Parts: sequence; structure tokens; C-alpha cells
Amino acid sequence: MKKNMTILILIIVFLSCSTSDESSEANQSLYFPPISGSTWETISPSELNWNEAEIEPLLNYLEDKNTKSFIILYNGRIVIEKYFGDHSVSKPWYWASAGKTLTSIMTGIAEEKGLLNINNKVSNYLGTGWTSAPIAKENLITCKHLLTMTSGLDDNLGDNVDTTNLQYLADAGERWAYHNVYVKLQAIIEVTSQQTFSTFFNTNLRDNIGMTGTWLQTGDFSVYYSTARSMARFGLLALNNGTWNNTKIVNENFFLNSVNTSQNINLAYGYLWWLNGKSSYHLPQSQFEFQGKLIPNAPNDMYAALGKNDQKIYVAPSKKLVIIRMGDSADETNFALSNFDNDLWAKINLVIN
Repeated sequence: MKKNMTILILIIVFLSCSTSDESSEANQSLYFPPISGSTWETISPSELNWNEAEIEPLLNYLEDKNTKSFIILYNGRIVIEKYFGDHSVSKPWYWASAGKTLTSIMTGIAEEKGLLNINNKVSNYLGTGWTSAPIAKENLITCKHLLTMTSGLDDNLGDNVDTTNLQYLADAGERWAYHNVYVKLQAIIEVTSQQTFSTFFNTNLRDNIGMTGTWLQTGDFSVYYSTARSMARFGLLALNNGTWNNTKIVNENFFLNSVNTSQNINLAYGYLWWLNGKSSYHLPQSQFEFQGKLIPNAPNDMYAALGKNDQKIYVAPSKKLVIIRMGDSADETNFALSNFDNDLWAKINLVIN
């Protein structure tokens, strides 16, 4: 009898360990929420051995810094999701320049469909005279120069990208400058796909990963508006190198090139993505080279979509994290990066470490 009881206990312990191992493995696997509906798996900070005492100070800081929504995903599962003020899970907000990364990935999709080649000159698609630069200089500008902010066009003439405002300053590839001329990639996609950029975007990206949202005309540009969860879906796609679950959305090689240094001037810039962990970086509206990492407190392998007034998508593969922040400017109006990024990561580190 005693022998049988011992065997029974061993079986129970074995099954318990197996169940625990399976649960642990499930938490380690990359999760994708269903394309439709509001279902999204969660995982608690305690399951990840995070420092729960630091979560409230983090959320208080975010509230003090004019945040409207904040999400942390671990391996695709929601660990923290918080809305402030009258904002909610269903309310959209603008991406600002964080949406540049949407144009980047759509360029990769268009290239794979044979609609463009990023190494071809822009005038192949838009015709000559799309700038006010001399034709010989205009013909130096490729789609890749638009992706990497190295068109050589004068960035001191304002946001307008009409022909008269696109003037030669340097040969393409010789100068990095944050310039709205990247939107000509959207125009190329419209010409080659024979449909609006919004329609091409919805069909080939938005609807395939369960995002909601829309492009709205704001001044001279279309700006993307969506919920924080839709932004998180895009971040999750980026964490998995452009594949949603088992469905390839964009060529993996293109995506990996997007989140690696794309030229030798601003080491912290890919194809419209910002890159951490490099030895130096440039900022918008400046030709000064800053030494050190873009965001010292963030993981070295982190890449980010950064938008005006502190719209953020942080993707940190080594930590299995996607972090979303939407809201008004944390401190003062900024174009992409501010001290807020580094301070926020200091507080995130207190939680996750």
C-alpha cells in the first residue's frame, strides 16, 4: 500500500512539473492576437518576476507627462495596459512621424510585388521635374535615398513637398537630413499600384494584422490615426521581423535592413526607423553628430518609431518587448526624440529588471 502511495505521489509531482513547464513554454512563445475581435492574451508582471512595486510610480510618471495610452507587450501578451484621463481602448490618436515606419514597410511590400525597386531613381516612377533640382542632380535620388533621409534636398524650406519647395542642396547620399520628401514613396506606390496609398495600405497591411485606423489629411500630409492596440499590433509585427503569426507581410530581408544602419552618416537611422545602441546619431533639424547611444537607458538592440509630441513604438527583441506610448508632448513640443525617452526607459527598467 505504501509503495502504491509513493508511486501515486511521484506521478502527481511529474504531471504538476509537466504542466508548469508547458505553461512556462506557452509564456515564452510569441503570441499573436486574433485578427478580429478584442481578445488579447495577458501575462501578469508577477509571472515574469517583474518588480511590481515600481509599476505605480511608472504609471504616475506617465500620467504627469501627458500620456493618453501606454502598453507593454511581452512576447506579444499584454503585461501593462493603461489609459489616462478620458482616453480609452477604443479611442484613436495620431501617430505623427511614428507613422513613417508604415510607409517604410509599405515600400518593402510594394517592392516584393514588383511595383518598385528601391535602388531605382525616383524619376523612373514620378517622371523628371518632380523637384526643382537640376535634372542631373534629381536623377541621383533613388527610392532608397528617400527611405534613408539622404535625398540631398534642402530641409530648411518647410514641410511642403511641392516641386518648388524641393530644391538641391547636396548630392543624394552625401547628407542626412530629416525631410518630409519621404512621402514621395507613397506617391510612387499610388502610381505603380494604380490605387490610393490608403487602399494599398489597408489591403496589404492593416487588414492582414487586425489593425484599425485611417489616414487623415492634416495640413500638407496624411497622418495615421489608430488605437493604441493597433499601434501595438504593428509593433508586434516588427518584433517578428515582418511576419504576422505564420503569414509573411513583408520580406524579412527588407525588414531587417530597415532596422539596421542604412547609410554611413546617421548610424542611428534605418529605413525610417530610429536605432539604438550605435556609437553616434543625428537629430532632426541639425547637422551635428552626437556621440553615444540614442537612448542610453534602452536596450542596445532596440529600434523605434518616434513621432512628434512623444508618440512612441519601442521594439526591444532581446527583452521580447513592444512598448507603446501615445499622448500629448511630455514636456515641450519635439519632432522625434527628447529627454523623456531616456527618463521613461529608466523607469521601465526599474519594473522589468
